[in-house]
Amino acid sequence: MNSGERISDMVGEDLNDAGERQVGHEDMTGVQWILQPRGTARVRGPQHFRHSIRDGVRLSALESALGADGNALRNLFPDGVARLWGSTPPVRERSDKVTALAGRKVGDEVLFYAGKKFVAKARVIGLFDNPALAEAVWGTDENQKTWQHIMALDEVAEFEVPAEPVLRGLGVPVPLRSLTLVGAEERLRFLDMVDPAVPARSKANPPSTGSGTGLSRNDLLRALANLKTHTREQGPSRHKPITLLWAIGRLATERKRMAEWQTFREEVGPLLRDFGLADSRVTPEYPFWHLRSSGLWDVEGIEDLKGPPAPSRLTEAGASAGFSRDAAKVLRRSLARAEAIGLICSTYLGGVDREALLDRVGLGGYASASGELPDGGDDVGRAPRRSRTSSQPVRDSQLVERIKVMYEHTCQVCGARVETQHSHYSEAAHIRGLGRPHHGPDRLSNLLCLCPNHHVEFDRLAIYIDEDWAVRRNSTGNVEYQLKRHADHVIEQEYLEYHRGLCGRG
Repeated sequence: MNSGERISDMVGEDLNDAGERQVGHEDMTGVQWILQPRGTARVRGPQHFRHSIRDGVRLSALESALGADGNALRNLFPDGVARLWGSTPPVRERSDKVTALAGRKVGDEVLFYAGKKFVAKARVIGLFDNPALAEAVWGTDENQKTWQHIMALDEVAEFEVPAEPVLRGLGVPVPLRSLTLVGAEERLRFLDMVDPAVPARSKANPPSTGSGTGLSRNDLLRALANLKTHTREQGPSRHKPITLLWAIGRLATERKRMAEWQTFREEVGPLLRDFGLADSRVTPEYPFWHLRSSGLWDVEGIEDLKGPPAPSRLTEAGASAGFSRDAAKVLRRSLARAEAIGLICSTYLGGVDREALLDRVGLGGYASASGELPDGGDDVGRAPRRSRTSSQPVRDSQLVERIKVMYEHTCQVCGARVETQHSHYSEAAHIRGLGRPHHGPDRLSNLLCLCPNHHVEFDRLAIYIDEDWAVRRNSTGNVEYQLKRHADHVIEQEYLEYHRGLCGRG
């Protein structure tokens, strides 16, 4: 990792053509788990955790040990207090620790293990190999080794969740004694079991170790397309669709899958008031209870009654509701989430200010193909981020120039070429957007050369490209153009599929 890189909301790492590390394009569904033994009192584990994680270490007191990593660490921790954890070099050439050190990356989640429990989690925002810094922070162990393989951490949360059911389900030895890397797909299968708000399953009933969830992406989309909604003169009721978007927003921001009735009413009620049909009553208890008919929704804490219970009864029972575990697992995958959002908006929410609604439920980036770009940034390429609370991508100008030269500034949609005084003008458009939450890659296969008008229409989901390269108007489905493609320009269908999902054409 290059000094100073921080990619708190992007994960994955690839090698570019020059063999250098570059940031990958997966969203939170690409996050891996780093299972980290905290260490016992004998090796000063609790002491180290308290010192460098809970309290944090002041960079100003470590100036002489920072070395070449000083600027990077100051960029990652602008308040001057760093939260760090380290690992000693592996003893054997082949081990779980070797694999974990080689495979972990910025954006991964660390789970700290102690006393048969997971006791904390944190997000990796930087990776360093700095023996001098490690010795200044933690000293050395009994073998005179120091914890030089350092992770810079953020989003630290302490809790206690039984670890054995998760470790056994993953096939990891119990107790956990070695740094261990868990892949993204495996993490998704067990994610709910490490949610401190969700009771752990019993040891006798771990999740299935089969190849996937019982609900497929197509099952989910089919259920969403066939919601039972009351039809009024103005159109279908918006209570259920708005609630589903709110619940997807909770998953996308890694909040709890299930929400207590009080929280549900306080958050969903205003949404129904502001975005529901004009003549609809604000009754959040209706979607809270009746979304169960979709097959995607759970209600807990109250018995199955014939009709929806009164709000007072839900409060008294401490009821909670949210997506089922299987539905939540599917929706944590980026393509399924984009398709679900696009389908709900296009099917049930015509006439709604989509951008305002999605912003309210924490899904603002899904209102356009470019996504959210912090600090007023333009639609630019995936690259290092340089801020603690927001991240500013840095464009690969060579790729932009390459796509424009390849098409001689001619729009791949309409064939127009905008003339300037001394040359011509065109724009490089990313198919799967590079802003949050899309995190598309800055690759030629994810780029189009477009005129300004069609760039705006593509980003704002007014047009899309079908499987046969026809450019269609989203509002009608009519073919308007055939996409022009250069022989040397390979466009990945997976990026077009993602864009179609945003358009509600998944």
